[in-house]
Amino acid sequence: MTAAARQDLSPDVTIGDGPIVLAQPHGGIEIPEAIYQRLNPEGQARADTDWHISRLYAGLLDDASIVSTPVHRYVIDANRDPTDESLYPGQNTTSLCPTTSFEGTPIYLDGQAPSADEIAQRQHDYHQPYHDALREQLERIRQKHGYVILYDCHSIRSIVPYLFAGRLPDFNIGSYGGSSCSSAIEQAIERHCRNASAYSHVVNGRFKGGWTTRHYGQPHRGYHAIQMELVQCNYMQEQAPWHYDADKAHKLRAILAGLLTELNIILA
Repeated sequence: MTAAARQDLSPDVTIGDGPIVLAQPHGGIEIPEAIYQRLNPEGQARADTDWHISRLYAGLLDDASIVSTPVHRYVIDANRDPTDESLYPGQNTTSLCPTTSFEGTPIYLDGQAPSADEIAQRQHDYHQPYHDALREQLERIRQKHGYVILYDCHSIRSIVPYLFAGRLPDFNIGSYGGSSCSSAIEQAIERHCRNASAYSHVVNGRFKGGWTTRHYGQPHRGYHAIQMELVQCNYMQEQAPWHYDADKAHKLRAILAGLLTELNIILA
């Protein structure tokens, strides 16, 4: 893989009229040339991408809004606290501007990791614009419907020993302990996942929701947020070259479509 192919690295926004916003902070693969050249082969491989996440969710809900960033999470992680406070104290995780992969191995050449000043600049250039775009859509939709549902789209390899033991469940639902959305939303998603008997699921397991879910989820104000972390083996090849598996994805998309369709009317 090479450095960024796009000159414009501003967020991509699809404006819909429904109450759901699909947020996609980790599907981007673009890395500016000056940063790319400082990464080692591990970093340049970008293994920790939420591969094909936009394709997986494309067309599942016609009236959904979508906010995504083309910027790779190795440049800056748009689902981390901008102050870099850990989301999971005491557990292995990655930072706002990661210096290691999900395997715990360095991603930069020796001496090339970003300084505090550079991290602040990246936050300004890439993290803030993504959240400005996301916040604009959330507020627009809340004004229109009286509420909004932020559905944070994620995926990860099913086995990552540095981050968790064993194999991750297929559907990982995060509501920050039930505080980021109404119980009706959490229960509807859990029910859909439970009824998909070929797949396993967990609510608030290893992944309870990242900064996006925790920050925007204020159900008492009409802002409901939920994170869905999917294991990648159910729709793609989990190793390079990370091919999309259309047959597997078709089955998974059917479940996700039913889930999102119910969420679209659940609070109406």
